[in-house]
Amino acid sequence: MSRSKPLAVIRALDLPLRQKPTSYPEPFASRMARRQKRPVGDAVGLRNFGVNLTTILPGGESALQHAHSAQDEFVYVLEGTLVLVHEHGEAELSAGMCAGFPAGGGAHHLVNRSAAPATVLEIGDRSEGDAVRYPRDDLEAAFHSGCWHFRHKDGTPY
Repeated sequence: MSRSKPLAVIRALDLPLRQKPTSYPEPFASRMARRQKRPVGDAVGLRNFGVNLTTILPGGESALQHAHSAQDEFVYVLEGTLVLVHEHGEAELSAGMCAGFPAGGGAHHLVNRSAAPATVLEIGDRSEGDAVRYPRDDLEAAFHSGCWHFRHKDGTPY
């Protein structure tokens, strides 16, 4: 007979903000100062994929513009208005709208150009061996051994 763990039920807004705001190295880390993440998936014991409740303040961005080789991503706008910036243009997203980013797809990120905070639910898997390209920045990343490893596009590490 297997013993299951008790069901984890939480109030997401009661969670503290993620202790380390970003894993990006400088000079990119400071660009994430207007982003606040609550690691909801970690709080309820999820291991195969991550879920974040993320608030993007006016003038902030969700991440650097990026594309994953192996990770699927999904965002659902809970509150506010954001601009989805992708390789083929831009689209405005408001509360109730969502977007998906299949592995191997185009580079993307969300930008808050409004005067009010916007909140999204972000979901992404944790694919070992994932590689990330950042077309607008001198940065590449690889996910292995459970963490992100960053280097310049010429291969030198940060």
